[in-house]
Amino acid sequence: MTGLASTTFILVINSGSSSVKFSLFGGHLFSDELLSGLAERLGTPEAVLTWQASAGKQRESLDGGDHSAALSAIAKRLEADYGAPFAIGHRVVHGGEAFTESVLIDAGVIAGIEACASLAPLHNPPALLGIRALQSLYPQVPQVAVFDTAFHQTLAPEAFLYAVPKDWYTNLGVRRYGFHGTSHRYVAGEAVQRLALDPNDHGVISAHLGNGCSATAVKNGRAVDTTMGLTPLEGLVMGTRSGDVDPGLHAYLADRLGWSLAQINDALNRQSGLLGLSGLSNDMRTLIEAADAGNADAELAIDVFCFRLARKIGGLAMSLSRLDALVFTGGIGENAAPIRSRVLAHLGVLGFECDEAANLKPGEHVRITRADSTAALVIPTREEFMIAQDTQRLTQR
Repeated sequence: MTGLASTTFILVINSGSSSVKFSLFGGHLFSDELLSGLAERLGTPEAVLTWQASAGKQRESLDGGDHSAALSAIAKRLEADYGAPFAIGHRVVHGGEAFTESVLIDAGVIAGIEACASLAPLHNPPALLGIRALQSLYPQVPQVAVFDTAFHQTLAPEAFLYAVPKDWYTNLGVRRYGFHGTSHRYVAGEAVQRLALDPNDHGVISAHLGNGCSATAVKNGRAVDTTMGLTPLEGLVMGTRSGDVDPGLHAYLADRLGWSLAQINDALNRQSGLLGLSGLSNDMRTLIEAADAGNADAELAIDVFCFRLARKIGGLAMSLSRLDALVFTGGIGENAAPIRSRVLAHLGVLGFECDEAANLKPGEHVRITRADSTAALVIPTREEFMIAQDTQRLTQR
Protein backbone atom coordinates (compact mmCIF):
# COMPACT_ATOMS: atom_id res chain seq x y z
CA MET A 1 0.00 0.00 0.00
CA THR A 2 1.17 3.53 -0.66
CA GLY A 3 -0.06 4.92 2.66
CA LEU A 4 -2.15 8.05 3.16
CA ALA A 5 -1.69 9.48 -0.32
CA SER A 6 -5.02 11.22 -0.82
CA THR A 7 -7.69 13.13 1.09
CA THR A 8 -10.31 13.04 -1.63
CA PHE A 9 -12.58 10.14 -0.71
CA ILE A 10 -14.13 8.07 2.05
CA LEU A 11 -14.43 4.29 1.69
CA VAL A 12 -17.59 2.66 3.11
CA ILE A 13 -17.49 -1.07 3.90
CA ASN A 14 -20.34 -3.48 4.69
CA SER A 15 -18.94 -6.93 5.49
CA GLY A 16 -21.40 -9.83 5.40
CA SER A 17 -20.91 -13.49 6.18
CA SER A 18 -19.83 -14.29 2.60
CA SER A 19 -19.67 -10.88 0.95
CA VAL A 20 -18.22 -7.37 1.16
CA LYS A 21 -20.12 -4.37 -0.23
CA PHE A 22 -18.20 -1.15 -0.71
CA SER A 23 -18.81 2.41 -1.85
CA LEU A 24 -16.57 5.38 -2.46
CA PHE A 25 -17.67 8.92 -1.62
CA GLY A 26 -15.97 12.15 -2.67
CA GLY A 27 -16.78 15.59 -3.93
CA HIS A 28 -18.23 18.39 -1.83
CA LEU A 29 -18.56 17.18 1.78
CA PHE A 30 -18.11 13.59 0.51
CA SER A 31 -21.68 13.58 -0.81
CA ASP A 32 -21.03 12.07 -4.28
CA GLU A 33 -20.88 8.30 -4.72
CA LEU A 34 -17.95 7.75 -7.09
CA LEU A 35 -17.85 3.97 -7.13
CA SER A 36 -19.70 0.99 -5.69
CA GLY A 37 -19.12 -2.73 -5.78
CA LEU A 38 -19.56 -6.16 -4.25
CA ALA A 39 -17.27 -9.06 -3.47
CA GLU A 40 -19.47 -12.13 -3.09
CA ARG A 41 -19.42 -15.90 -2.66
CA LEU A 42 -16.24 -15.47 -0.63
CA GLY A 43 -14.39 -18.63 0.34
CA THR A 44 -15.69 -20.54 -2.70
CA PRO A 45 -14.22 -21.14 -6.15
CA GLU A 46 -16.87 -18.75 -7.52
CA ALA A 47 -15.68 -15.80 -5.40
CA VAL A 48 -15.84 -12.67 -7.54
CA LEU A 49 -15.44 -8.91 -7.25
CA THR A 50 -17.68 -6.63 -9.33
CA TRP A 51 -17.82 -2.86 -9.27
CA GLN A 52 -19.72 -0.08 -11.00
CA ALA A 53 -18.02 3.15 -12.07
CA SER A 54 -18.36 5.72 -14.84
CA ALA A 55 -16.75 3.26 -17.29
CA GLY A 56 -19.48 0.71 -16.58
CA LYS A 57 -19.58 -2.59 -14.73
CA GLN A 58 -16.35 -4.55 -14.31
CA ARG A 59 -15.59 -7.98 -12.90
CA GLU A 60 -12.58 -9.76 -11.37
CA SER A 61 -12.29 -13.35 -10.15
CA LEU A 62 -11.08 -13.81 -6.57
CA ASP A 63 -10.57 -17.58 -7.04
CA GLY A 64 -11.60 -18.82 -3.59
CA GLY A 65 -10.49 -15.67 -1.78
CA ASP A 66 -11.76 -14.81 1.72
CA HIS A 67 -12.63 -11.44 3.26
CA SER A 68 -8.98 -10.40 3.53
CA ALA A 69 -8.33 -11.27 -0.10
CA ALA A 70 -11.44 -9.39 -1.17
CA LEU A 71 -10.48 -6.27 0.78
CA SER A 72 -6.93 -6.42 -0.61
CA ALA A 73 -8.37 -6.60 -4.14
CA ILE A 74 -10.71 -3.67 -3.40
CA ALA A 75 -7.84 -1.61 -1.99
CA LYS A 76 -5.63 -2.40 -4.99
CA ARG A 77 -8.38 -1.34 -7.38
CA LEU A 78 -9.06 1.88 -5.47
CA GLU A 79 -5.40 2.86 -5.19
CA ALA A 80 -4.88 2.36 -8.92
CA ASP A 81 -7.59 4.91 -9.72
CA TYR A 82 -7.99 7.12 -6.65
CA GLY A 83 -5.14 6.72 -4.13
CA ALA A 84 -5.60 5.83 -0.46
CA PRO A 85 -8.78 6.82 1.39
CA PHE A 86 -9.00 9.77 3.73
CA ALA A 87 -11.09 7.66 6.13
CA ILE A 88 -13.03 4.39 6.24
CA GLY A 89 -16.56 3.83 7.57
CA HIS A 90 -17.93 0.40 8.51
CA ARG A 91 -21.51 -0.77 8.90
CA VAL A 92 -21.76 -2.78 12.13
CA VAL A 93 -25.12 -4.47 12.72
CA HIS A 94 -25.15 -4.78 16.52
CA GLY A 95 -23.78 -2.36 19.08
CA GLY A 96 -25.90 -3.53 22.01
CA GLU A 97 -26.29 -0.88 24.69
CA ALA A 98 -22.60 0.01 24.53
CA PHE A 99 -22.89 2.20 21.43
CA THR A 100 -25.54 4.90 21.15
CA GLU A 101 -23.91 6.65 18.18
CA SER A 102 -21.21 6.19 15.57
CA VAL A 103 -17.66 6.12 16.96
CA LEU A 104 -14.02 6.26 15.92
CA ILE A 105 -12.62 2.75 16.07
CA ASP A 106 -9.96 1.91 18.63
CA ALA A 107 -9.09 -1.19 20.67
CA GLY A 108 -11.95 -0.53 23.10
CA VAL A 109 -14.50 -0.25 20.30
CA ILE A 110 -13.28 -3.49 18.75
CA ALA A 111 -13.66 -5.21 22.14
CA GLY A 112 -17.20 -3.80 22.41
CA ILE A 113 -18.16 -5.11 18.96
CA GLU A 114 -16.74 -8.52 19.92
CA ALA A 115 -18.81 -8.47 23.13
CA CYS A 116 -21.99 -8.01 21.03
CA ALA A 117 -21.11 -10.85 18.65
CA SER A 118 -23.40 -13.32 20.45
CA LEU A 119 -26.35 -11.00 19.64
CA ALA A 120 -25.46 -10.93 15.92
CA PRO A 121 -23.30 -14.00 15.22
CA LEU A 122 -23.78 -13.77 11.44
CA HIS A 123 -22.97 -10.07 11.22
CA ASN A 124 -20.54 -8.73 13.84
CA PRO A 125 -17.69 -11.23 13.22
CA PRO A 126 -17.51 -10.37 9.49
CA ALA A 127 -17.55 -6.66 10.38
CA LEU A 128 -14.55 -7.26 12.64
CA LEU A 129 -12.78 -9.10 9.83
CA GLY A 130 -13.24 -6.04 7.63
CA ILE A 131 -12.04 -3.64 10.31
CA ARG A 132 -8.91 -5.62 11.09
CA ALA A 133 -8.06 -6.26 7.45
CA LEU A 134 -8.24 -2.56 6.61
CA GLN A 135 -6.30 -1.61 9.74
CA SER A 136 -3.53 -3.82 8.38
CA LEU A 137 -3.77 -2.34 4.87
CA TYR A 138 -4.12 1.28 6.03
CA PRO A 139 -2.64 1.60 9.56
CA GLN A 140 -2.62 5.43 9.38
CA VAL A 141 -6.18 5.86 8.12
CA PRO A 142 -8.91 6.53 10.74
CA GLN A 143 -11.89 4.16 10.75
CA VAL A 144 -15.42 4.67 12.04
CA ALA A 145 -18.09 2.17 13.15
CA VAL A 146 -21.72 3.02 12.33
CA PHE A 147 -24.21 0.78 14.16
CA ASP A 148 -27.62 -0.38 12.91
CA THR A 149 -28.83 -0.45 16.52
CA ALA A 150 -27.57 2.98 17.64
CA PHE A 151 -30.56 5.02 16.40
CA HIS A 152 -32.91 2.89 18.50
CA GLN A 153 -31.07 3.46 21.78
CA THR A 154 -33.44 6.36 22.49
CA LEU A 155 -36.31 3.90 23.09
CA ALA A 156 -37.72 4.13 26.61
CA PRO A 157 -37.76 1.02 28.87
CA GLU A 158 -41.47 0.47 28.27
CA ALA A 159 -40.67 0.15 24.55
CA PHE A 160 -37.52 -1.96 24.71
CA LEU A 161 -38.14 -4.33 27.62
CA TYR A 162 -39.74 -7.76 27.23
CA ALA A 163 -42.11 -9.00 29.94
CA VAL A 164 -39.67 -11.70 31.07
CA PRO A 165 -37.65 -12.09 34.29
CA LYS A 166 -35.74 -8.83 34.80
CA ASP A 167 -32.40 -10.56 35.30
CA TRP A 168 -32.56 -11.79 31.69
CA TYR A 169 -32.10 -8.14 30.73
CA THR A 170 -29.66 -7.30 33.51
CA ASN A 171 -27.40 -10.33 33.08
CA LEU A 172 -27.95 -11.41 29.47
CA GLY A 173 -28.89 -8.21 27.64
CA VAL A 174 -32.29 -9.61 26.58
CA ARG A 175 -34.22 -6.59 25.27
CA ARG A 176 -35.44 -5.09 22.00
CA TYR A 177 -32.61 -3.39 20.09
CA GLY A 178 -34.03 -2.65 16.65
CA PHE A 179 -32.16 -2.60 13.33
CA HIS A 180 -31.97 -0.69 10.01
CA GLY A 181 -31.29 2.36 12.18
CA THR A 182 -29.13 4.16 9.62
CA SER A 183 -31.89 3.87 7.00
CA HIS A 184 -34.63 4.99 9.39
CA ARG A 185 -32.53 7.96 10.54
CA TYR A 186 -31.94 9.09 6.96
CA VAL A 187 -35.46 8.82 5.54
CA ALA A 188 -37.14 10.29 8.63
CA GLY A 189 -34.81 13.28 8.42
CA GLU A 190 -35.52 13.65 4.71
CA ALA A 191 -39.28 13.57 5.37
CA VAL A 192 -38.94 16.41 7.88
CA GLN A 193 -37.07 18.50 5.31
CA ARG A 194 -39.32 17.72 2.33
CA LEU A 195 -42.52 18.45 4.25
CA ALA A 196 -41.01 21.47 6.05
CA LEU A 197 -41.91 19.96 9.43
CA ASP A 198 -40.69 21.44 12.70
CA PRO A 199 -37.49 19.52 13.60
CA ASN A 200 -38.51 19.74 17.26
CA ASP A 201 -42.19 18.87 16.87
CA HIS A 202 -43.06 16.09 14.44
CA GLY A 203 -44.05 12.45 14.19
CA VAL A 204 -42.89 10.20 11.35
CA ILE A 205 -43.13 6.44 10.76
CA SER A 206 -40.57 4.94 8.39
CA ALA A 207 -41.04 1.52 6.78
CA HIS A 208 -37.83 -0.07 5.47
CA LEU A 209 -39.05 -2.89 3.24
CA GLY A 210 -36.67 -5.28 1.50
CA ASN A 211 -35.72 -8.90 2.08
CA GLY A 212 -35.45 -7.72 5.69
CA CYS A 213 -38.22 -5.39 6.87
CA SER A 214 -38.73 -3.10 9.84
CA ALA A 215 -40.70 0.01 10.74
CA THR A 216 -39.81 2.72 13.25
CA ALA A 217 -41.67 5.57 14.93
CA VAL A 218 -39.63 8.79 15.08
CA LYS A 219 -40.69 11.61 17.38
CA ASN A 220 -38.83 14.91 17.08
CA GLY A 221 -35.87 13.18 15.45
CA ARG A 222 -35.58 10.38 18.00
CA ALA A 223 -36.67 6.75 17.64
CA VAL A 224 -39.39 5.90 20.17
CA ASP A 225 -40.49 2.45 18.97
CA THR A 226 -39.56 -0.09 16.32
CA THR A 227 -40.63 -3.52 15.11
CA MET A 228 -37.41 -5.58 15.24
CA GLY A 229 -36.25 -6.80 18.62
CA LEU A 230 -33.41 -8.77 20.20
CA THR A 231 -32.70 -10.11 16.71
CA PRO A 232 -33.83 -9.14 13.19
CA LEU A 233 -36.38 -12.00 13.30
CA GLU A 234 -39.00 -10.09 15.29
CA GLY A 235 -41.67 -7.89 13.74
CA LEU A 236 -42.85 -7.71 10.14
CA VAL A 237 -43.23 -10.48 7.59
CA MET A 238 -40.00 -10.53 5.53
CA GLY A 239 -38.55 -12.33 2.54
CA THR A 240 -37.63 -15.54 4.36
CA ARG A 241 -38.15 -14.49 8.00
CA SER A 242 -41.43 -15.10 9.78
CA GLY A 243 -41.60 -11.96 11.86
CA ASP A 244 -43.75 -12.26 14.99
CA VAL A 245 -44.95 -15.74 15.94
CA ASP A 246 -46.31 -17.19 19.16
CA PRO A 247 -43.25 -18.11 21.30
CA GLY A 248 -45.08 -21.35 22.09
CA LEU A 249 -44.56 -22.36 18.46
CA HIS A 250 -41.05 -23.56 19.32
CA ALA A 251 -42.29 -26.07 21.88
CA TYR A 252 -45.15 -27.12 19.60
CA LEU A 253 -42.83 -27.89 16.68
CA ALA A 254 -40.34 -29.66 18.94
CA ASP A 255 -43.15 -31.83 20.32
CA ARG A 256 -44.93 -32.58 17.03
CA LEU A 257 -41.95 -32.84 14.66
CA GLY A 258 -39.08 -33.62 17.02
CA TRP A 259 -37.17 -30.60 15.71
CA SER A 260 -34.20 -29.11 17.54
CA LEU A 261 -34.02 -25.40 18.38
CA ALA A 262 -31.48 -25.01 15.59
CA GLN A 263 -33.90 -26.52 13.06
CA ILE A 264 -36.76 -24.33 14.23
CA ASN A 265 -34.58 -21.21 14.18
CA ASP A 266 -33.39 -22.04 10.67
CA ALA A 267 -36.97 -22.57 9.46
CA LEU A 268 -38.16 -19.26 10.91
CA ASN A 269 -35.20 -17.34 9.47
CA ARG A 270 -34.69 -18.99 6.08
CA GLN A 271 -37.84 -20.88 5.09
CA SER A 272 -40.65 -18.61 6.28
CA GLY A 273 -41.96 -15.14 5.42
CA LEU A 274 -42.99 -14.53 1.83
CA LEU A 275 -41.17 -17.68 0.71
CA GLY A 276 -42.91 -19.89 3.27
CA LEU A 277 -46.38 -18.49 2.65
CA SER A 278 -46.18 -18.56 -1.13
CA GLY A 279 -44.07 -21.69 -1.60
CA LEU A 280 -42.73 -19.80 -4.61
CA SER A 281 -40.27 -17.00 -3.86
CA ASN A 282 -39.00 -14.50 -1.31
CA ASP A 283 -38.86 -11.81 -4.02
CA MET A 284 -41.85 -9.47 -4.01
CA ARG A 285 -41.48 -8.77 -7.74
CA THR A 286 -41.94 -12.46 -8.51
CA LEU A 287 -44.94 -12.69 -6.19
CA ILE A 288 -46.68 -9.66 -7.69
CA GLU A 289 -46.28 -11.12 -11.19
CA ALA A 290 -47.55 -14.52 -9.99
CA ALA A 291 -50.52 -13.00 -8.18
CA ASP A 292 -51.45 -10.99 -11.29
CA ALA A 293 -51.39 -14.29 -13.20
CA GLY A 294 -53.79 -15.88 -10.73
CA ASN A 295 -51.48 -17.65 -8.24
CA ALA A 296 -53.57 -17.82 -5.04
CA ASP A 297 -50.63 -18.56 -2.74
CA ALA A 298 -48.70 -15.57 -4.03
CA GLU A 299 -51.79 -13.42 -3.47
CA LEU A 300 -52.12 -14.75 0.08
CA ALA A 301 -48.46 -14.01 0.89
CA ILE A 302 -48.90 -10.42 -0.32
CA ASP A 303 -52.12 -10.02 1.68
CA VAL A 304 -50.47 -11.21 4.89
CA PHE A 305 -47.41 -9.01 4.28
CA CYS A 306 -49.53 -5.87 3.76
CA PHE A 307 -51.97 -6.54 6.59
CA ARG A 308 -49.22 -7.21 9.12
CA LEU A 309 -47.32 -4.11 8.04
CA ALA A 310 -50.40 -1.91 8.35
CA ARG A 311 -51.18 -3.38 11.77
CA LYS A 312 -47.65 -2.60 12.97
CA ILE A 313 -47.82 0.93 11.58
CA GLY A 314 -51.04 1.45 13.54
CA GLY A 315 -49.31 0.26 16.69
CA LEU A 316 -46.30 2.51 16.11
CA ALA A 317 -48.62 5.51 15.68
CA MET A 318 -49.71 4.99 19.30
CA SER A 319 -46.20 6.00 20.45
CA LEU A 320 -46.40 9.39 18.70
CA SER A 321 -48.22 12.52 19.85
CA ARG A 322 -48.96 13.29 16.18
CA LEU A 323 -48.50 11.53 12.84
CA ASP A 324 -47.22 13.81 10.09
CA ALA A 325 -45.98 11.25 7.58
CA LEU A 326 -45.36 7.64 6.66
CA VAL A 327 -42.24 6.94 4.59
CA PHE A 328 -41.73 3.89 2.35
CA THR A 329 -38.12 2.93 1.59
CA GLY A 330 -35.98 -0.11 0.73
CA GLY A 331 -36.29 -2.30 -2.37
CA ILE A 332 -39.98 -3.09 -1.88
CA GLY A 333 -40.91 0.26 -0.37
CA GLU A 334 -39.31 2.22 -3.19
CA ASN A 335 -40.39 0.07 -6.14
CA ALA A 336 -43.56 -1.92 -5.39
CA ALA A 337 -46.47 0.47 -6.02
CA PRO A 338 -49.15 -2.24 -5.50
CA ILE A 339 -47.79 -2.96 -2.01
CA ARG A 340 -47.85 0.71 -1.03
CA SER A 341 -51.42 1.02 -2.31
CA ARG A 342 -52.63 -2.04 -0.35
CA VAL A 343 -50.96 -0.91 2.87
CA LEU A 344 -52.45 2.58 2.63
CA ALA A 345 -55.89 1.08 1.98
CA HIS A 346 -55.64 -0.59 5.41
CA LEU A 347 -54.67 2.71 7.07
CA GLY A 348 -57.71 4.87 6.37
CA VAL A 349 -58.31 5.11 10.11
CA LEU A 350 -55.07 7.12 10.34
CA GLY A 351 -56.17 9.51 7.61
CA PHE A 352 -54.28 8.05 4.64
CA GLU A 353 -55.82 8.18 1.17
CA CYS A 354 -53.61 6.97 -1.67
CA ASP A 355 -53.19 9.12 -4.78
CA GLU A 356 -53.08 6.22 -7.23
CA ALA A 357 -51.75 8.29 -10.12
CA ALA A 358 -48.84 9.62 -8.07
CA ASN A 359 -48.17 6.18 -6.62
CA LEU A 360 -47.77 4.66 -10.09
CA LYS A 361 -45.30 7.24 -11.42
CA PRO A 362 -41.84 5.78 -12.00
CA GLY A 363 -38.81 7.06 -10.14
CA GLU A 364 -38.60 8.92 -6.87
CA HIS A 365 -41.87 10.31 -5.52
CA VAL A 366 -42.25 13.03 -2.94
CA ARG A 367 -45.85 12.24 -1.97
CA ILE A 368 -48.23 9.41 -2.90
CA THR A 369 -51.29 10.45 -0.86
CA ARG A 370 -53.91 13.08 -1.60
CA ALA A 371 -53.21 16.63 -0.48
CA ASP A 372 -56.06 16.55 2.07
CA SER A 373 -54.92 13.28 3.70
CA THR A 374 -52.03 12.27 5.96
CA ALA A 375 -48.80 12.37 3.97
CA ALA A 376 -47.13 9.20 2.69
CA LEU A 377 -43.82 9.55 0.85
CA VAL A 378 -41.42 7.35 -1.08
CA ILE A 379 -37.81 8.22 -0.21
CA PRO A 380 -34.91 6.08 -1.46
CA THR A 381 -32.67 5.17 1.43
CA ARG A 382 -28.98 6.13 1.43
CA GLU A 383 -27.36 4.05 4.15
CA GLU A 384 -23.86 4.17 2.64
CA PHE A 385 -24.14 7.95 2.30
CA MET A 386 -25.05 8.23 5.98
CA ILE A 387 -22.06 6.08 6.94
CA ALA A 388 -19.82 8.36 4.86
CA GLN A 389 -21.31 11.46 6.52
CA ASP A 390 -20.78 10.08 10.02
CA THR A 391 -17.23 9.10 9.08
CA GLN A 392 -16.50 12.58 7.74
CA ARG A 393 -17.96 14.21 10.84
CA LEU A 394 -16.00 12.11 13.32
CA THR A 395 -12.67 12.25 11.50
CA GLN A 396 -12.74 16.01 10.81
CA ARG A 397 -13.77 17.18 14.26
